[in-house]
Amino acid sequence: MLDVIALSLLYAVRVLAGAAAIPVVASFWLLAFSTFLFLSLAMVKRYVELDALAALGAQPSKGRGYAAGDAPMLASLGSAAGLVSVLVLALYIDSPGVAPLYSRPALLWGLCVILLYWIGRVWLLAHRGELHDDPVVFALTDRVSVILVIAAGGVIAAAAGG
Repeated sequence: MLDVIALSLLYAVRVLAGAAAIPVVASFWLLAFSTFLFLSLAMVKRYVELDALAALGAQPSKGRGYAAGDAPMLASLGSAAGLVSVLVLALYIDSPGVAPLYSRPALLWGLCVILLYWIGRVWLLAHRGELHDDPVVFALTDRVSVILVIAAGGVIAAAAGG
């Protein structure tokens, strides 16, 4: 578990570094959202690795601390972390600080629908053995994921009044 937690925190640090580079203050909401989303993605990466090893009849590396039967638990924890990221997004949308930033903040609920669909799809594909071993590569190369990112951009633009 330490490796997936460390991975998610390192990705969250990258969010902080990106915010500092542009210079913007990364909010609590962004850090909470990204940490849970990255935790889900780190767990799906480990899940896919364990699933591939099981298909080959191989045992996982002892250095990682996973057993062959850990895949279902990783799937449960990882999908839960992904759903918590949607919850954090929903709480952000309903927070008092959002209304001044968007002319139509209620439209941001479309982001929750998009993210619920994407996270569910990622985990379903992982369960089927159809997910690339790196979820970031998957997200960048998967046609549906690219369409969802464009749709999310449209939702944000519509909410902003653009």
